[in-house]
Formats: sequence, C-alpha cells, structure tokens
Amino acid sequence: MSLCLASAGVVKTLSVAAFTLVWTHSVEKIDWQEDWRVTPRGLELVQARVKGSGAGMEPPPEARLVNGWFQWQPKRAVMPEVVLGNSGAAGEWRLCHDGNCRTLSKIFGHPIGANVTVMSACNP
Repeated sequence: MSLCLASAGVVKTLSVAAFTLVWTHSVEKIDWQEDWRVTPRGLELVQARVKGSGAGMEPPPEARLVNGWFQWQPKRAVMPEVVLGNSGAAGEWRLCHDGNCRTLSKIFGHPIGANVTVMSACNP
C-alpha cells in the first residue's frame, strides 16, 4: 500500500503501509502522535498518544499512561481521507516512518504554509 499526500495541486506518493502523524498543540506546546495504517478501504487510526493534557487535549478515560505518554485506541471507522490544516502557530505536521520523521514541507520539497494537505490511500 502507499500513502498519497495532496497539497496545492501537487501529489506525493509514499510507499508506506503504516506511519505516525505528529504535531505540537498550538496552545499547550505538547506533542500529539497518531499511528495510522494504510488499507485498501482508506486510512485506519490505530493508536493515539499525547504527552500531557489541557486546552482541548484531554485524553479519554480509557487512556493509559505508558512511558510518559497517555495512549489509547480511538474507536473510529476507516477514513477515505484525512485533511490536515496548518494554523502556523505550532510548527508543521510531521510524518514518521521507520524512525525517520519529516515535515510536510520537506516531503513536498517546498514550504506548505497555510495550504491544506489531504492524506489518502493511493488508488492502485
């Protein structure tokens, strides 16, 4: 499977079956991580982690503290696409795979700025 990223008319394809999406909360300045799987039906959110809580970042009651992170398995249906916005207040979205993290700007090869990025499973 491959992950397709589209932003400002440019599409990038990454040969990954799973990845971690990372960002820093604009108010709390706390990292949030989500593990995703690319499936034939779309993107599946497997696990979420947050390094703390506050200002809209409260972990759900089923979250467990593991190595300093609250983590849980969100109950969400597979999504055909995920839309990522950028407020500019907290840095960029980062996509991690095999221990390597890159910003969306690095992946696209130019600054993303306030442009929306759409993630989806690539059509075979």
